[in-house]
Amino acid sequence: MLDVIRNNKKVAQIILALIILPFAFWGVDSYVRDRGRGVDVAKVGGSGISQQEFQQALREQQERLRPMLGNANPALLDSPELRRAVLDTLVNQRLLTLNARESKLTVSDAQLAEFISSVPQLQVNGKFSKERYEAVVAAQGMSKDMFEARLRQDLAMQQAMAAVADAVLPGRAAAGRWLTAQLEEREIAEVLLRPDQYTIQVKLAPDAIKAYYEANRKQFETPEQVKVEFVALNQDKLAEQVTVSDEEMKKAYQTQANRYKQAETRRASHILITAAKTAPEAEVKAAQAKAEGLLAQLKKAPGDFEKLARENSQDPGSAAKGGDLDWFGRGMMVKPFEDAAFALKENQVSELVRSDFGFHIIKLTGIRAERARTFDEVKGELADELKRQLAAKKYAESAEGFTNTVYEQSDSLKPVIEKYHLTLRQSDWIVKGGAAVPPFTNAKLMAAVFADDAVKNKRNTEAIEVAPNTLVSARVIEHKPAQQPALEAVQPIIEKILMRQEAAKLAAKDGADKLARLQKGESVNLSWGASRGITRAHAPEVAPDAVAEVFKTDVAKMPAYAGTQIPGGSYALYRIAAVKKFAGGADEPPAARALRQKYAQTVAEQEMMAWMDALKERHAVTVNKAVFEAKEK
Repeated sequence: MLDVIRNNKKVAQIILALIILPFAFWGVDSYVRDRGRGVDVAKVGGSGISQQEFQQALREQQERLRPMLGNANPALLDSPELRRAVLDTLVNQRLLTLNARESKLTVSDAQLAEFISSVPQLQVNGKFSKERYEAVVAAQGMSKDMFEARLRQDLAMQQAMAAVADAVLPGRAAAGRWLTAQLEEREIAEVLLRPDQYTIQVKLAPDAIKAYYEANRKQFETPEQVKVEFVALNQDKLAEQVTVSDEEMKKAYQTQANRYKQAETRRASHILITAAKTAPEAEVKAAQAKAEGLLAQLKKAPGDFEKLARENSQDPGSAAKGGDLDWFGRGMMVKPFEDAAFALKENQVSELVRSDFGFHIIKLTGIRAERARTFDEVKGELADELKRQLAAKKYAESAEGFTNTVYEQSDSLKPVIEKYHLTLRQSDWIVKGGAAVPPFTNAKLMAAVFADDAVKNKRNTEAIEVAPNTLVSARVIEHKPAQQPALEAVQPIIEKILMRQEAAKLAAKDGADKLARLQKGESVNLSWGASRGITRAHAPEVAPDAVAEVFKTDVAKMPAYAGTQIPGGSYALYRIAAVKKFAGGADEPPAARALRQKYAQTVAEQEMMAWMDALKERHAVTVNKAVFEAKEK
């Protein structure tokens, strides 16, 4: 069930490319709840994407990307390209949602249950955990109904995409031509004319160094730098300061007694004969007849259940284990199966049970009665939870005061430190636009410490949320303005740059001359490297531009020659001694099969993009440019 999504990598990759923003779990429930939309950033077929939705999606994406950027410029996290990519993703999601509704695509209870139970984040030791599921849903601020409504919608949307991608059948002739071109092998030998071989010939003009310096002054500028002191109000740190008594924990335990009840769980084995809900009547009857025959055998020989399950069950997950499904609670199986399993006595075998999957014969193999976890068992959990709750309350109460204090008493951080018992920390030199360490990886904080109010007036920055439940205010204590070094200081660097550039030009000119002579059939004294075969798909240690030159070279007469300048300034010459065409056939190598899959995926991606373009034409998409470009305050 839903295997077309789960097991088809081609489909999965396309879906990821089109609609997935890596929100915490499945993301913001923007289709189920109305949160006070405000101004729309975009409209998709009359359905608005609010500024709040967009900013939330952008923040989530920024937090996911932040660790990946490392020392890159933090301004990249609020670039126009990233903002556009996030909006495009939201538009695609909305288009797919509208299409799923129009197509009346639905996800059954059985499909939903199966998908939820297969999600690794909802499992403990490889098994679905109802407690983990409920905790994850609660952490998203949703009810189970709300969460499952969103998930049904997402699965329906993905099924529509899977159907489009799976329907694409690349033309065999076109695929064959592409594969033949990719796997044609050319035997080459290489020689590199390196710039350092020509350095001795370079004569720089008297004013070349000064001219380069004047044209590239910014390249040599030492960026502006600041050293700051800063304080952070952090909910997790507040939790470390909070203590809770046994009396408070016992009171919480008593008021939430139902929460610590472990519901009855059962263990069962089953034999499944599949028959989809929409299967033809004849197929359903045949499946039912087979299941009835197995049930008759079991009534005669109840001890053969495991053997019959191994030999006959069509459930790939449990058949090899004699039908064993392990322990499960209510809500973890489809309803007909659950009702039957919870009505059985231990070691009792059911009559036939019909579900959306087919016909089940169920044997109950174990019962664990409902029990309540004791106070001692949950004491640690209660302590952590109460500390988090108290810290969250304290943070909420303190955040506004922290913000007001650093603003109203902006000439020092001492008042806010004393008021909230915070620790003053000091940074090393921070380079404007350069690499930074937290919390200065936050683009807004980085901009604030270089603002005139912070640098010239030595005022505290505003309180800035650098991470969830973490506010920071900083104060500049030292400043180094951007500095332009004198020409004399950078003259040796510029001389090396210019010498390299001019040497690369000489290498390119000499290489082109030698190539022309080789192509005319003249003898040129060169030390060719060892011969090796390359293909368009596999050419290790050969620059992409050089591969293109080798394969566009006319090989009617051998040897043939190709040449081009490659990254680093060297000029590469290639002698092509032989060509081996790809023949194909039943025994084609794994590389050929992988390329066929790549071609099919590329065609499917193009088809999917065309389908998305068609959806955009059907559901007019408009963007409120002013709202989209407005930065969050």
